[in-house]
Amino acid sequence: MKSIRQNIDALLSKRPNLFTRVTGISLLLLALCSFATHHESHGQQLRDVFRIVQPAVVMVRTQQIGLAPYPQQGLVSSNGLGSGVLISNDRVLTAAHLVESTDRTVVEFSQGELISATVIGCALSADVALLELDHSPANYSVAKLSDSDQVAVGDEVFVVGAPYGISNTLSAGHVSGRRVLNNGNSSANIEFLQTDAAINSGNSGSPVFNLKGEVVGIVSNIMSKSGGSEGLAFAASSNTVRRALLDRKPFWTGIEGVRVDGRLANALNLPQSAGILVQRVAEGSIAARSGIRPGTLRANVEGNEVILGGDIILRVNEMLVEEDCDLDRIYGRIAQLKPGENLVITILRQGKILKLAIPISQ
Repeated sequence: MKSIRQNIDALLSKRPNLFTRVTGISLLLLALCSFATHHESHGQQLRDVFRIVQPAVVMVRTQQIGLAPYPQQGLVSSNGLGSGVLISNDRVLTAAHLVESTDRTVVEFSQGELISATVIGCALSADVALLELDHSPANYSVAKLSDSDQVAVGDEVFVVGAPYGISNTLSAGHVSGRRVLNNGNSSANIEFLQTDAAINSGNSGSPVFNLKGEVVGIVSNIMSKSGGSEGLAFAASSNTVRRALLDRKPFWTGIEGVRVDGRLANALNLPQSAGILVQRVAEGSIAARSGIRPGTLRANVEGNEVILGGDIILRVNEMLVEEDCDLDRIYGRIAQLKPGENLVITILRQGKILKLAIPISQ
């Protein structure tokens, strides 16, 4: 009589695929269980980090008076909506394009508290701005800025903001790339993190977090043909934000302007190759106090809408506006002034060159 061992050996020799099939199924089940466990663990981690950082994320509401859209006439009040993140008891980071010429800014916290804020810094090249709250919120949680040099393509990140005004919305994705804009000064390079996390209107100024709950970027814009998220968005890196607004004295002009050069500069009779055509001026800003006048007539110039009739800035404290100039560097002359010194802005107004001077009070 054959032994049990011999019977097993005979069975396996006749059915060589049986062991392989059983082993393959076992490995598949093991892999599925491992994936499910990892996925559940990752989801739990994301939930826990979101609960920690969510109180620091705010909605930024703006209001400004400007020209009515064509063909309407006169002035209208318009409202803007974006996001931001609290980084101290009274300071919020957001997007510059949201607040660069706003007349009134209000920050709304996750528990519904509303606090008025003042723009104290704008870095247009990086599209980031710094707000100062009128007072600290009753209960607040601040977010920590990360060292974005440690961020790598492929890292998992998530965005918290208010797309279309829906607050406390989370979207997750990865860092898809790193893009550096060189504006001619290597020490002032602007870096953007590219991400495939879903970002829509209302996410401007939203913080981008790593899985430690640290801010690695501030959302700037999306590239989209439909107007909605298509998986291609950009955020100023946290180190760029730090260099532009936190490591030096911040400044805010209150000017929304466009650089004009070439044929348009010639058509406007500029006495030099380029200038800054003023579109809007925010109430209470240093530009408003100095007497800068905004545009008065909407026009379409070679497919681009501009507002004509406003002052054209030629110099700021004798620093010439040139065709390849960095507007942040031009406006940055204001931040270098000390209390008691004069800010002198040379403008072209209705064909005449004027100098406007205002003393710096603080």
